[in-house]
Amino acid sequence: MAQQVRGRRVLPVGAIAVLVGVLVVVGLVLGFQRSLVFVPDRSVPPRVSEALPGAQEVSLRTSDGLRLTAWYLPAPAGCTATVLVAPGNGGHRGTRVPLAAALADAGFGVLLLEYRGYGGNPGTPSEAGLLRDARAARTYLLDVGVPAASLVYLGESLGAAVAAGLAVEHPPAALVLRSPFTTLAEAARAAYHVPVGPLLLDRFDVRAAVRRTTVPVAVVLGADDATVPPRLSREVAEVARTASRSVTEVVVPRAGHNDAALASGSALVDAVVDVATAGAAPPCR
Repeated sequence: MAQQVRGRRVLPVGAIAVLVGVLVVVGLVLGFQRSLVFVPDRSVPPRVSEALPGAQEVSLRTSDGLRLTAWYLPAPAGCTATVLVAPGNGGHRGTRVPLAAALADAGFGVLLLEYRGYGGNPGTPSEAGLLRDARAARTYLLDVGVPAASLVYLGESLGAAVAAGLAVEHPPAALVLRSPFTTLAEAARAAYHVPVGPLLLDRFDVRAAVRRTTVPVAVVLGADDATVPPRLSREVAEVARTASRSVTEVVVPRAGHNDAALASGSALVDAVVDVATAGAAPPCR
């Protein structure tokens, strides 16, 4: 109970300790949250000719003046269907070679976007910055002759928010969301069991973006994903259905967040083919 000292209420020691603890947590969240949200591998990936034969290293120019390096593997001759890959929050483009190779084998062109601050690129990642990077990737593809109607956006985890946000601004033929969460706040609460939403600098609201999309959507999730709970991904799919979108929902059995079966396996690639075909951008097969 609070004590009285010369007419004033004084908080007990226990309450003061709790208050101090709360203030420390708030300070840590405010000061270090982006180092928890974004986990870039800043090292320069291997040479593209060695990692992904047939691909080329390209330069993307962002609206705020950054030059970003990305990898582009053109579609087979006579084809234009191309997947713009918006990565998750870790690694760099070199770690996504299996995905690019699998999509290429299915008949797609692929651009592996590399965000600012990742894979030797300049800049510091943020929600607004990553969306700028995605816009630059789309502009590059249009400039090299890929029609807007032939683009498929594929977002992984946090990249699902980037891809969905880009889809609202510039609708593709189709949108593929692999392991999406509903909002960053809800993903953080699921991971850390702390309601930090009001303190977040970045929102990454996939739910709101998907409501505003106008194209076929595929949601691919791992049944054993311990990073993004499957229920959050299922909710994203349900939001798309409620918005009267054509929705393909695929659950990969026994797959964790970064397992190859989910990140680059046949279930994901088949979902890309199906939704791209539904969006009138079928690959060459």
